[in-house]
Order: sequence, then C-alpha cells, then structure tokens
Amino acid sequence: MPRLLFAAAALAAVCASLAPAAAETLILSLSTHRVAITSTYTGSSIVVFGAIERDERTVARAAPYDVVITVRGPRRTTIVREKERVGPLWLNTSQRRFVDLPTYLAVLSSRPIDEIAGGAFLTRYRLGLDMQIATPGMEHLASEEPFREALLRLKNDQGLFTEEPRGVTFLTPSIFRAPITLPAVAPTGNYDVEVALFVDGAQLARQTTNFEVVKTGFEQATVTLAHDHAIFYGLGVVAMAVLFGWLATIIFRRD
Repeated sequence: MPRLLFAAAALAAVCASLAPAAAETLILSLSTHRVAITSTYTGSSIVVFGAIERDERTVARAAPYDVVITVRGPRRTTIVREKERVGPLWLNTSQRRFVDLPTYLAVLSSRPIDEIAGGAFLTRYRLGLDMQIATPGMEHLASEEPFREALLRLKNDQGLFTEEPRGVTFLTPSIFRAPITLPAVAPTGNYDVEVALFVDGAQLARQTTNFEVVKTGFEQATVTLAHDHAIFYGLGVVAMAVLFGWLATIIFRRD
C-alpha cells in the first residue's frame, strides 16, 4: 500500500509538471503608482496599459479578446438607511450594512459586460458593479435590491462608483489602454487594479496591480500631527486661537 501511494503521488507530480502553461499572459503597467493630494487637488486620472502575450505554440484565437478592469479602493463598512415619513417627521425605518465594501469602485470593459459573459459567469467572476457590491448568496433577494440601488445611486453621484462599458480601448489586437478617473473626494489609501482577459465568455488570464492615493504637503503634516501627537496638536490650535484673538483686539481696538 505505501508503494502504491508513493507511485500515485509521483504520477501526479509528473502530470502537473507536464501540464501546459497558460496560453495567454497579461502584462500590465500604470501611468503612475502614486497620486498626491494637495490643497489644489480637484481629481486625477491614471491610465492602465496592458499587453497580451500569447504562447508561440498556441494557434491564433478566432474570436477577439475582451478585457474587464475592476478598480477597488480602500474597504470600509457602509450603512444605507431607508427613511419614511411618519406624520411630520422623517424616520429611519430600516437599514442595510455593507461590510468590507470598497469605498471606490470602477469597472471598465472593452464592451458591455453582458455581451462578454452572461448568466452564471457574471456571478462566478463577479463582473460589474452589481456583483461587486452584492453579498455572496444574496444577489437575487428582493429585499436587497432597493438598498443596492440606493447605494449605487449615491456613490455614482459622488463619482466613486462608475461603470464604463467602452472604457477599455484596444490599440492593436493585443495591446489595450484604459483611463481610471479619480474624483476629488476619492479616499486615501491603496487601490487594487484587477484585469481579466476573456474570449467567448471564458476567462483566459487574470492579473493585478495597484496604486496609492496619499496626502502631501501641509495637509499631510496636519493630519499626521493630529493623529500621532494629539496633545501637541491641541495645544497648538489653542495657542493659535489665543494669538489671533489678541491680534484682532490690537487691530480693531478703538482708541
């Protein structure tokens, strides 16, 4: 029995070593990996460049490639509340908590996602904004739909949730680019960029990269001082208030 187990393990190792590598490989690059927020920051844009490298032994695909890019910002818990009018007052009657939800979501594709993959593939690969914010196993619950729609509407108005069905442009059959727009209210932190390659609804490759949004200059120094040295920050604010108050009495003093 031990010899049979050893032989089976050896055979599995040999088969794994002989398994063909992926026919297509994604090579990604970003126009920048760091977005700096200053006092004059009004938004920014990052461009994703990608190339599809195909194995030389693989015959050319009959169908064109499709690309779906999903950008996810820092994750936080978001609460959506439903209000109803009770007499003269508006009261919160129900709420839905979205745990570990990206604060920024952008989905860009070479064509509409329902044309790239449909049915079970959308759920399996979690393609599109709806699938990204849906709780696994609860995507089709009727009670979830109003809260998802409200969340999408509110975030879309802020420019934090976007979906661009023609956001990916193929420069050649194997080279593509896609601009990622960041609004002025985009939160600081790390952003993950996931790129998926499809042909005829089947996923061929997936690759990830990332960038970060950071505060710089006086704004960052103030935030760091307030968080890391709260006592000194408080004393400094009080001292500045006293100083400006004294200056105001000198400037506007009536003799």
